[in-house]
Parts: sequence; structure tokens; C-alpha cells
Amino acid sequence: MDEVAVVVAHSERATLRVGDVFLKVDTDQARIDAEVAALALVPVPTPEVLWRRPPVLALAAVPGRALGRLGEPSAASPTAWAAAGAAVRRLHEAPLPPWHGRRRRDPGELAAELDGECELLVAHGILPADLVTRNRHVAEAAIRPWTPVFTHGDLQVDHVFVDGDEVTGIIDWSEAGRGDALFDLATLTLGHEEHLADVVSGYGAGVDLDVIRAWWSLRSLLGVRWLVEHGFDPSAPGCEVDVLKSRM
Repeated sequence: MDEVAVVVAHSERATLRVGDVFLKVDTDQARIDAEVAALALVPVPTPEVLWRRPPVLALAAVPGRALGRLGEPSAASPTAWAAAGAAVRRLHEAPLPPWHGRRRRDPGELAAELDGECELLVAHGILPADLVTRNRHVAEAAIRPWTPVFTHGDLQVDHVFVDGDEVTGIIDWSEAGRGDALFDLATLTLGHEEHLADVVSGYGAGVDLDVIRAWWSLRSLLGVRWLVEHGFDPSAPGCEVDVLKSRM
């Protein structure tokens, strides 16, 4: 029998791998509902749904390897990064899903959330005040009206799989919905600024690089405390804290 490997686990959800099957256990069935619905709609390669018995969703592994990892240099070619950009463009040009994204809110709500998070980061001594202040200023460019598209919502670099220069699968669709296209592109290139031009070359026109860089700061500021509280290390080399420091 294949060993059971814990891919990720915290108080909200866990993902296990047994051979070529991934088992996602989630306390929030709305997330699983969104994932199953998105998998049926998106025009890009995705995992096959094998079965669902709440709170568990079973998915087949996709071929290939992750485009990269946060905090590590990517071994994928510039062509593979461009192919990822082209796949994201196909997603963003797909018809809008009937539900809204779980993460993104209107500019006023997002600004209020960011202000509150910045206060907590400084008050609890998680990040230095000057680092937070500088990145709060950079992040302002992302807080603007945007036209919704079909977004992945959590397009981390290790959620995109490639074989050679071809995208073979995009995984983890639980945050999918209507959202900001540039948030997806920023999440994909977070910590991999050297591949931003490759992604944009595959994605095509309509990309504001200043907004992507703003999303790097905004996403990192909003994520650091959650990561710490759930047992992750955002201060590891190349991860969120380094992203924030690079804006200085």
C-alpha cells in the first residue's frame, strides 16, 4: 500500500496524498463546492474529480511538476512561465462564474482590512513599523476599481504544474470566483519577480506592472499574521517577509 503523505494541514483544512490520489478534508463545504464547480467550468487543465463524500474530496494527481516553489529558484524554463501566463489568460477570458470570489471585496472594504492588519502587525511586533508603512504605501495602487474576471483566487506558483514547456494542470480551486485578474498574476509571480516578464509575455496586453507589484505588498501584508498563526514561516528566505523587504 502507498504511504499517506500530509501535503498541508492546519485547523481549517488538510490535504493528504495516497499514491496518485489527493484527499482534501475541509471544514468549510462552501470551499469544496466552489472547487468542484470551478473544475467543471474552467478552460485549462485541472485534476480529475474521483469522488466526493463530505467533508472529503478525492482528486487525481496531475502530471508534471510544480512550476516553482515560494522561497526557491524555479527550474522551469521561461517558455514554461510564458505558457502559464497564457493559461491564466484563457481562464480570465472565460465566461464569469455565477458566484463571487471569496477573497476580494470592494476597494473600501479592502483598504479597511489592510489598515487593520497593518496595525496588528506593528502592535504585536510581528513586523517593523517602517517595513509595514512603506509596503502599505506601495499597496495602495492595488486598491482600485477593477473589472471582474474568472479568477483562480489562490494561484500560487506551486499550484501550476508543467511538463517541459507545457502546462499540464492547475490545482486548488477552492478560492475560485469573480475577481481581479492582476491579483492572480501577482500571486503566481510572488517571490519570483525575475519571471514576471515571461508570464506577461504569455498573458498578453492589459497588464499594469505597478498594480502587480502593489498586490505583492498587499497580499504579503494580509498573509503574514495568518501564516504565523497557522504554523508557517513567512520569514523563510524568499517568502513573504523578503517580498516586503524588497519593496524598501
